[in-house]
Amino acid sequence: MTIQQSRVNGKVFFVMLAMMMLSALVISPSVAQDSPEELPQQPILPLSMAMQAAQVALETCADNGYQVSVAIVERNGMDKVLLRNDGAGPHTINSSRQKAFTSASMGRPTGDIANAIAGNPAIEGLRDMDDRLLFLEGGLPIVANGQVIAGIGVGGAPGGNLDAECAQAGIDSLGFGDSE
Repeated sequence: MTIQQSRVNGKVFFVMLAMMMLSALVISPSVAQDSPEELPQQPILPLSMAMQAAQVALETCADNGYQVSVAIVERNGMDKVLLRNDGAGPHTINSSRQKAFTSASMGRPTGDIANAIAGNPAIEGLRDMDDRLLFLEGGLPIVANGQVIAGIGVGGAPGGNLDAECAQAGIDSLGFGDSE
């Protein structure tokens, strides 16, 4: 092979390599667009709205003479907001947090779950499923567009039904219109 032929073969090789690379660039975007699985979209409760709901729940209870704690957790159970009114007992912090966790995790009001357990001994095992669960009235799921996005829990009023009323006032302040 002469030097001239060697140069021609080298040029042909580089031209073919360049064409293959160009082909890969042209073809790849369309393949890449079809391949990846689309990521799911999940709504969240923004901090400003969580604070608003917690504050309204706290004030509603205070207006009725109840010193409470209010917790809001995200759908995944992580703390978002925790407020404790002056004079609220120290136990109210954990009870509000656990009620919020239970309602967010299970997607139901904690009072409904407590009633279901009381009426069906076969499901009493739910009480031992997770240390963060608390089956007392006062925890409500926060629902937007048909999806549970958070949970609110109130603890410290002289009855779970009163805790739940304050929690509901907090949810109502958000204006979603489709809460439980």
